This record gives sequence, C-alpha cells and structure tokens, in this order.
Amino acid sequence: MEKNKMHSIDMELVEMTLDVMKYTIDRISNITPELGAPKKEEELFEMVGETITPQGIGGETAFKLFKDVLVKATVPIDHPRHLAFVPAAPTRAAIMFDLVTSASSIHGAYWMEGAGGIFCENQAMKWLVSLTGLPKDAFGVFTSGGTAANLSALVAAREDWRSKDEKHKAVKGLLLTSDGAHSSIQAMAKVMDADLEMVSCIGENLTGTELKSAIENLSAEDRKRLFAVVATGGTTNAGIIDELDTIAEVCEHEKLWFHVDCAYGGGALAAPSVRELFNGIEKADSITIDPHKWLFSPYDCGAVLYKNMELAKNAHSQKGSYLEIFKDEGAHGFNPADYQIQLTRRIRGMPLWFSLAMHGTEKYRDSIERGIELAQIASKKIQGRDYLELVRPASLSVVLYRRIGWTPNQYRDWTYKNHREGIALVTPTKWKDETISRFCFINPDTTEADIDLILDTMK
Repeated sequence: MEKNKMHSIDMELVEMTLDVMKYTIDRISNITPELGAPKKEEELFEMVGETITPQGIGGETAFKLFKDVLVKATVPIDHPRHLAFVPAAPTRAAIMFDLVTSASSIHGAYWMEGAGGIFCENQAMKWLVSLTGLPKDAFGVFTSGGTAANLSALVAAREDWRSKDEKHKAVKGLLLTSDGAHSSIQAMAKVMDADLEMVSCIGENLTGTELKSAIENLSAEDRKRLFAVVATGGTTNAGIIDELDTIAEVCEHEKLWFHVDCAYGGGALAAPSVRELFNGIEKADSITIDPHKWLFSPYDCGAVLYKNMELAKNAHSQKGSYLEIFKDEGAHGFNPADYQIQLTRRIRGMPLWFSLAMHGTEKYRDSIERGIELAQIASKKIQGRDYLELVRPASLSVVLYRRIGWTPNQYRDWTYKNHREGIALVTPTKWKDETISRFCFINPDTTEADIDLILDTMK
C-alpha cells in the first residue's frame, strides 16, 4: 500500500513537471505576454482563497491558480512596451538556464561544493571585468543586486580605511556622493552605519572640481572620517554619467576609495558608441554592475568588481571550523563568499554565462546598442510631435520628455489608463521638481511602432 502511495506521488510529480515545462516553453516563446496589473490583497484572496492548508490543495490546483489568477496580477518586466523604471529583458537562453541552475541545486559559496558552477560564473565575470579596463588582477563576484554589491564594496572600503589607522575604528566613517546617486546608496549607508553627504551638482553630473570643493569645505574632523566617494555611471532617472576621470584623480590625490555605481549603466560599457563616456572607470577601486538590468539576465543577478580582491577578502571572508576540513586538492579554489556580504548564495551568474556562451559577446554588444538607438529614435519622434517636448537630450537608453500643458494628475491618469488597457507601462518621474514622462529602453524587441503607439496616446 505504501509503495503504491509513493508511486502515485511520483506520477503526480512527473505530470506537474510536464505542466510546468509546457507553461515555461509557452512563456519563453511569447515575446509579448499579457501586460498584467496588480490587485489588492483582499481581492486576490477572494479569488484564490487559502492555499496553505494541513492537507495541501494539490499541485494541479495550485498551478492552475497561479496561471489563471496570480500571474495576471504581475507585470512582466520583459514586455517590449514595459519602459518604466529600469526594466529587464532576459534572453530566452538565460531564462532556460535559470531553470537548470535551480534544478542543479548548487551551493555557490565555496569552490568545494560549487566548483563547476563557479567556473561558469567566473567565465562571465572575466568578460565583465574586461569591459571596465580594470588592472590585470582585478576580479569580482555575483550578488543579489546593486544594493548588495554597493554594500559589499563600501564595507570593503571602510575596513581598508580602518586597517590603516587604529583611530578610525573608534569613529563613524563618512561617504561622499552626488545628489543624483541612486537611493540605494543612502539605504546602504544606513545599513553599514556610515554618514553620507550628498554633493549638489551645478550641472547634471558630479565633476572632479565639485568633489574637490566639497572635500575642502568639510570640517577637519569630517575630513578625517572621509573614506570613500561614490560616483554614478548612469543615473537611474536620466542615464547621466558622472565625470569619472576627474573624480578618479581627486580620489587618488586624497587617498580615498573610488567606487562607481554602474548598476543600470554598466551594460553600456559593451557599447562602442558610448564607451568613452565611462573613461576613468578603469581607475575605480570597486564597481557595481547589474546584469539583470542591461545584460539580459533573469532576476536576481548583480555584480561587484574589485581592483584589489585581497582588500575585499579581508573584509568579508568568514571563518568556521566546519569550513576548514576540506583537504582534497580539488576542493581549493575561488570562494565567492569571501568577497561579498552573502554566505549562502545560488549560482546567480550561471544564466548569464550560458547566454553569453550561446550568443557570443557581439550579440550582446548589438542588443545594447539597440537600446541606445531606440532612445535616439524616440527623441526624434517626440521632437516631431507638436504636443510633446524633450526635457533634455537622451542619455544612454533613457529619454525624458513632457506632454506640453499636462498636470501631474494627467500624467498619472494617462499611466493608469494605458496600463489598464494593456497598451504599455510608462510612468512619470520628476525632473527639477517638474512631473514629466520617461522612457527606459532595455528590450531590443521594442519596435518603432511600439514607440508611436505610446506617444499617440498622449494626444
């Protein structure tokens, strides 16, 4: 009897596997999925009911609820007319290999357990590092995202600063960044209990001159607490890149850790048309890049790169007696847990590796260039409509524009209407206290017709 019971469970698992794979194949092949919309929790509960019960509701029932109700209350990030925030467009290859990554059940903290998977990650990381121009011994690790990468880098920066003077251990460290930096920099400073001072930029980006002036205006006490500067390689809101080369010079002169947050813009390092905008990044002590943004990886996949890996290891390496027992020669190798804040980690870089291996880096270059091209195309289409106006020139793949005469409420209502009708997700933003509209092009499957369709709804 017990054997038959186990057999029925096995058969159910096989059937569920087939159902899941069919759904996955259908979803991967559908490049324009339904543009779902969120619902209130109470509404979802009324439609779905309690799903966690003592006896279980069964895999078939649970999966049907997901397909018919729950997934429709989500917004697919890879829809070609999802142009809000910083969307994503993971390749079909990366999505498929994300399934393989999960099914393989690899723990990616230490080489002893995850050697083959970590090797794959490191192949992809080698390419990322090559894009930056960092020195020969520079390298990095994959993280859960930009916030974890920024936090890992700046904890390493602070620990390096503390190691140079015993007095530093008794004071709270200080960071400088621009007023255009991502909000995660402020959140990260809170987590690591560091003070953060925002430098107001006269123009649109932080320059070495402004940084130097800000440092000179610090009190003597604060100057002693200053240990790092965070520059931005492509702001989320507008795609603006700080003056990295002059900032690097100031950091070198002042002996400060130079970190560049390229979470969004880092993909553009692979695009020859804009690569010179990042000049100076090769002098950074650490860099954040999010492959799940503009390098076509599934969530969640960030990366932190270091000029000096030993400084990161000094800050993050964890010790435990149970970690010291592996004497086999094959067990010794690169341990990602030694270089960032997370110990337990999945092999996040493996889907990126497979996609790069399958498509080649030239395909990546071309797809990133397409995002930049779409921004230029959209700019021309905006300039060709008398009811629209560019707010500033397109930068990287971001376009800021206004509907002449609209109030903030009209932008909001337009966004809701388009989303509700399944046309597009394009949200308003703020620029110099004015509510405007914004495109962010990531998906190379977005067409000129998609842009026309969206802009025509603003008439």
